[in-house]
Amino acid sequence: MEYSKSELRRTKIMDMIKKNGKISVQEITGVIGCSEATARRDLDLMEKEGQLIRTIGGAVYEGGSKISQDEVPFVDKQLAQQPDKQKIAEAAAALVVDGDVIGLTGGTTTFLIAMALKHHKNITVVTNAVNIAFELADAEGIQVVLTGGVMRSQSYELIGPLAESVIQKINLSKMFLGVDGVASERGFTMHSELEVRIAQQLSERSSEVYAVFDQSKLEKTALFTIMPLKEVTGIITNVHADSWLQQLCDKEHVQLQLV
Repeated sequence: MEYSKSELRRTKIMDMIKKNGKISVQEITGVIGCSEATARRDLDLMEKEGQLIRTIGGAVYEGGSKISQDEVPFVDKQLAQQPDKQKIAEAAAALVVDGDVIGLTGGTTTFLIAMALKHHKNITVVTNAVNIAFELADAEGIQVVLTGGVMRSQSYELIGPLAESVIQKINLSKMFLGVDGVASERGFTMHSELEVRIAQQLSERSSEVYAVFDQSKLEKTALFTIMPLKEVTGIITNVHADSWLQQLCDKEHVQLQLV
């Protein structure tokens, strides 16, 4: 089978972006020798085909972590540990007061927090998770801000430059952070690099940050670190009171609420 010149060029671009995780238009023109206009057209076409995500001046590769071996789709993990997650969600919702602007990342626990917030009044919820926004769509008294971006089918989260540009303009009162893993040395972790970037930016824009997770996430490490444990305001979980987490929170003056 013979490939056209353009197909060979895009194959080379794909090889480059898989190797480095990202690529710029300048890198493409420098290595392949095509014009900037051609490089941009190639990236636009490859994004439409779902091979990459366009950024300003280039693209990033999400395929490598899109469906990692350890990542479980939202629909498959929604019922896991649900009684514990429900208690965590209720404790998190109890921290929300009138006038708060709340940030929610995607995840099964944060989804339950959204459900627990439905009867609150005069609050705003900012999220990059499509399913959370939909859940709150009919909640009176709650203003919902959904970031733009490209949706990951595994988590229903919107990612990429558009989501990041929206978050950079928003100020949050409290942020509830869902995670894929928690470990003493690696901190809070997630499977997707681009979801990590969204979580980090939401955290940076918030006055208070609370990590929410059940005991099944403890002593697990996903591929990418969001932040060290000491950087959050508090943690809401159901781990045993005599765990290393309790000792670390005491040492770092992090609030630990056990449900």
